[in-house]
Amino acid sequence: MMKKLFLSLSALACLAYFSACSTDVDLYADYKDIPVIYGLVDASQDTNFIRINRAFSGSNDNPINANEVALIADSCNYPGKLNAYIEEYMTVYGNNYEPTGSVFALDTMTIHDKVEGVFYAPDQKVYWTDAKFKTNANGKKYKYKLIVEKGDEVVSAETGVVGGEGFKVVSSGLSFAAEESDKANKIKFTAADNAVFYDMKMVFYYRESLNGGPFVDKEVSYSFGSKNIDELETEDASYYYSYSENLLFRLLKTAIGADTVVDPNHPNVVRYFNYVEVTGNYKKPMRIFLSAGGDELYTYIQVNSQTGFSQTIPDYTNVAGGRGVFSSRINISKAVTLSSRAITDIYAQPWGFIEQ
Repeated sequence: MMKKLFLSLSALACLAYFSACSTDVDLYADYKDIPVIYGLVDASQDTNFIRINRAFSGSNDNPINANEVALIADSCNYPGKLNAYIEEYMTVYGNNYEPTGSVFALDTMTIHDKVEGVFYAPDQKVYWTDAKFKTNANGKKYKYKLIVEKGDEVVSAETGVVGGEGFKVVSSGLSFAAEESDKANKIKFTAADNAVFYDMKMVFYYRESLNGGPFVDKEVSYSFGSKNIDELETEDASYYYSYSENLLFRLLKTAIGADTVVDPNHPNVVRYFNYVEVTGNYKKPMRIFLSAGGDELYTYIQVNSQTGFSQTIPDYTNVAGGRGVFSSRINISKAVTLSSRAITDIYAQPWGFIEQ
């Protein structure tokens, strides 16, 4: 009996860390051409990309190695260009969605610099649009419907757009101290429309010169991890992530290690951290990165990660007539200042930090 093999063709960074469990796989249905769609609408971007591919196939008598087939472009792509477009909808009376008349045609292009990996590289065909997607505003709500026509078949999926003018990092400065402490500080942000989960990372930038050599840009970072909106705490109409007050010093100690100043009069290392961004009189060596994701993406990750991202058909998809996910996300960032105590304590460490 002919059996089919479905292999996720995701270009989404948030799914990259899930890897396949095996390479020779049988599935349990007669072969059929199945469209595989991955797209995340980001209203902050000038261009949005969507992957429209197809499933692989094999048989009991002629099993295939998914990792080998994935390296063949013709096995992943439909020939030519499918008729694919996105329709815009807006709420009217009674919160019913009606088409606005705006239709965004998707064209194809080839990306030439994809890093080699499980799927064929460096050239990959993707669908794209430079249309401007709208977020909810002034009492109006929007959603977008992706339609792909494949012969007589129609594949579709829809999503709201994550974001909005109210989505921002509220905190403008972070407080740290060198001494061990149980004190927890907060990084506050306001919610994004249509978002159900968030991911935050903070990055401290510095540069260093070892033994009189050229300065090299360095950084230490900390990821707070992905959290559902129900897992986050709130304060003053904001959500927040908590961090230990001595977190930055633990990160620097791990990164710098034994590269300390041997002789204060003739240091073997010089480091600066107050060169990154200057706004007014405030020097900002840190940046907060915050991402927000939509419900469909969150469900796709949660449901399918429980059953494993392998070469089997994922349990969840919001693509009618196909597989994959069509959802929305947005990424923002903000440069922040360091507390005066943090600056004093950094200079006090034997790490060679000096004022520029």
